Amino acid sequence: MTALSILDLVRVTEEADARTALDNARDLAAHAENWGYRRFWVAEHHNFPGIASAATSIVIAHIAAGTRTIRVGAGGIMLPNHAPIVIAEQFGTLARLFPGRIDLGLGRAPGTDPATVRALRRSLDAADNFPQDVLELQGYFKPAAPGQRVVAVPAAGTEVPLWILGSSTFGAALAADLGLPYAFASHFAPQQLLTALEIYRSRFKPSAQLERPYAMVGVNIIAADTDAEARRLATTQQMSFADLLRGARSLSRPPIDDIETYWTPLEKAQAMQMLSRSIIGSPATVRAGIEALVAETRADELIVVSDVYHHHARLRSFELIAQSAGIA
Repeated sequence: MTALSILDLVRVTEEADARTALDNARDLAAHAENWGYRRFWVAEHHNFPGIASAATSIVIAHIAAGTRTIRVGAGGIMLPNHAPIVIAEQFGTLARLFPGRIDLGLGRAPGTDPATVRALRRSLDAADNFPQDVLELQGYFKPAAPGQRVVAVPAAGTEVPLWILGSSTFGAALAADLGLPYAFASHFAPQQLLTALEIYRSRFKPSAQLERPYAMVGVNIIAADTDAEARRLATTQQMSFADLLRGARSLSRPPIDDIETYWTPLEKAQAMQMLSRSIIGSPATVRAGIEALVAETRADELIVVSDVYHHHARLRSFELIAQSAGIA
């Protein structure tokens, strides 16, 4: 059985503020734990009014404190925005508070716009140092060596597992070379999914963390009791993608009956290209979609985004997904 996990966007909506979004994420994680999901990740996004997970390590602590066994982590931390030692200190602290439950996924995109990158006091070309920064960060989680002058306290010795995240072949090659698990962001950039997985598996070198390749595939899944209701719920995410294409960063919007009244033909074509791997429908539709995706990609794990507006409907979507996948 393929493992299932959750990537939550910690959505701020037109009816729910950031505190509500944070508490909803914690509540979803507690339910997901009971439904059999393996891990619950949140991502670093800055200057997005509709996403409340910018202070990612703090959000992870909030979620982990409300759960018992599910792994909680970052999917991911945008490492070029930070000094590696600071991330080591943050996630080492999390590992001490919640031993054996913390994951650290790493991406090299800024997760924001150039002006916000400058506000973060980071260089626009910091991504060029991503491979070196990953190695530096990895070193901080190892036991401190005698005489080591710079130690990330309390991270040293926690061996927090690292993941490489990506939406292109660059991350796949790096994850393979470092012997790390790899997660592909096909929930918004599916074009190079199969090529990246092939590169990762064919070039993989065993490491102390991982003996054989382990690939996670990101996928949008929205489930409801009927196909029609699921398609209606999916309009919330479709509107968000249309807004991004317009350069607007809006709050999450409630679903509408006819998405064609919201976007232009060009916006539809661009958004649906990014959302082309989505699975939307009743439990039977979702089950067939999951089976087809796993057969095509040979994914070891799926990490699911279910960007549904109302919290009760999002809970229902994830419950139906778990049931459809046979993990609940």
